[in-house]
Amino acid sequence: MNLLLDLLVVLLALFLLSTYLSWRAGRLDRLHARVDLARAGLDAALVRRAAVSLELAASRVLDPATSLVLATAAHQARTADPEQREFAESDLSRALRAVLEQPGFRGAVEREGDALLEELETAAQKVAFARRFYNDAVATTRIARRRPLARVLPLAGHAPLPEFFEIDDVPPEVL
Repeated sequence: MNLLLDLLVVLLALFLLSTYLSWRAGRLDRLHARVDLARAGLDAALVRRAAVSLELAASRVLDPATSLVLATAAHQARTADPEQREFAESDLSRALRAVLEQPGFRGAVEREGDALLEELETAAQKVAFARRFYNDAVATTRIARRRPLARVLPLAGHAPLPEFFEIDDVPPEVL
């Protein structure tokens, strides 16, 4: 009888341990899915900002030299390989600030450029929010993966450790 009780206690302990491990692995999986979704949102925001920047460069709002600088930065941001993307996106942010924060720029913009500038400001703000959301998701996932149980057992499977996305994303002051 005592042996049966000991066996039941061991089985219950194994069941509870396996349930907890399954829950932790599921949580890590959900965190990685959240990182993937946040990255997709960040990519969409970055592509939108580059597209609006190209549209501004193609419009007749800017002078030709400024248009060329902005178009080059936007094109490089859209076509950069993953290793260079952070640098290219930071360059686009700096180019946007250099172009749009010029003294007297706002007064020189014609009426048709106002809607485009508002769209650009919205796109730039969305990039800042999307990057912050993505980096928060990465931080949460990295904390969960640093826990002792997740380090000892392969609870995250073969998922790579997510990396932060650090860019200069201070939006230009256009309005």
